[in-house]
Amino acid sequence: MPRKSTRLTFAVLATGAGVFSMLQSLVAPALPTVQHALHTSQSNATWVMTAYLLSASVFTPILGRVGDLTGKKRTLVAVLLAVLAGCLLAALAPNIGVLILARVVQGVGGALFPLSFGIIRDEFAPSEVSGSISNLSAVIAAGGGVGIVAAGPIVSALDYRWLFWIPVGVVAVTVLIAARYVPESPKRAEGSVSWLGAGLLSAWLVALLLPLSQAGQWGWASGKVLGLFGTAVALFAVWLLSEARSRNPLIDLRVMRLPVVWTTNAAALLFGAGMYALWSFLPGFVQTPSAAGYGFGASVTASGLLMLPMLLAMFGSGILSGRLEPRVGAKALLAAGAAFGALALGLLALWHTAQWQIAVVSGLFGLGIGLAFASMANLVVGSVPPEQTGAATGMNANIRTIGGSIGAALTSVLVTGRLQPSGLPYASGYTHAWTLLALFCLAAAGAALLVPARRDRRVTVPVTERAAAAPARVR
Repeated sequence: MPRKSTRLTFAVLATGAGVFSMLQSLVAPALPTVQHALHTSQSNATWVMTAYLLSASVFTPILGRVGDLTGKKRTLVAVLLAVLAGCLLAALAPNIGVLILARVVQGVGGALFPLSFGIIRDEFAPSEVSGSISNLSAVIAAGGGVGIVAAGPIVSALDYRWLFWIPVGVVAVTVLIAARYVPESPKRAEGSVSWLGAGLLSAWLVALLLPLSQAGQWGWASGKVLGLFGTAVALFAVWLLSEARSRNPLIDLRVMRLPVVWTTNAAALLFGAGMYALWSFLPGFVQTPSAAGYGFGASVTASGLLMLPMLLAMFGSGILSGRLEPRVGAKALLAAGAAFGALALGLLALWHTAQWQIAVVSGLFGLGIGLAFASMANLVVGSVPPEQTGAATGMNANIRTIGGSIGAALTSVLVTGRLQPSGLPYASGYTHAWTLLALFCLAAAGAALLVPARRDRRVTVPVTERAAAAPARVR
């Protein structure tokens, strides 16, 4: 039976997940300031983002599984404490090395996503699960937008260290409330953590994401990049074999093969490629001086404000999706969200000569993000056994991150591959990039259409243990 104080529980989950999502994008606009303040090189400064990405990718599925096994509330509190420690260390960091270490610690917070979805499934009434997951997804999506919008004003008015001091206060209060009021989930998976599986998963994720994030500096044809890609393929094969033979796999491959899960994950990979790349490169586009033949010479603050329509739209559509899902189904919402993303990027490739055009496109893409985030989570949660919720949603978030790394890497190649004598990219690099990202989102819409149709019209609710062998159909 669902427990009391579900509103307070949701507030705690939303605050934690929202802060982590904000930390993903909050630092990116301030990297030049960080580089100057800590007297380091641009290549070293980029590790502030890379370390966070790698850490989150490793810890998200692993701690999602730990929560399934040992208790989601207990793991949630531990993860929040790690985020608190990481933010405090970052705020006090005397040099770039300590800041990078702090970002690794903050990356542990990636597990907040699967843990939060699992707690909602365990603690809320079945009729509230779908809407609550949609609302939480809206907060997660909006958190990334808040980071982009808020970074400029915070750095201008205070100092880049306040990008971490503010989360310190918020997370500290969240930890206290979570420890006191969030109930421990009664449902536990059987078995133990497969540390071999965890080690292999971590190894192939690092071997894949590291060259994707650093290829622009190392060179795509360099020995390090090619060697790491080859290592990633080999380790991935070994990990699959290990998980298939394990009695207690970290990630149950039977669950990953469920038609609803693999099609949703495919859509997450493709949509993530478009979304994260747009977040990374659109601010740079509008900050480019108009002398380059495009751009508006906007400040960090002004470029963030042009992203404000995206923030508002993604939050609103994420909330709205919770009301629409029982009527039209998560499958339709995912396809619609990806289609909105494709339309926005297609328009951006053709339509970017005025700031109001950027704002309109930003808002349109935000609609797509809100719908897609909420529907992905609902599809996965409603299709796996309760004791697999953390691991399955953790892998979905990870796959979306992998897609984002791929999209950002390819966009970087197109944008920076050919530069003007001034050192600025040509406009054609951006238009080609927006077109590619539009195709990624269009492919995500196609993957969403492959999600098996659900025959009944009930709201998505937890499925039984038998779902691992006989996939539940969702709408």
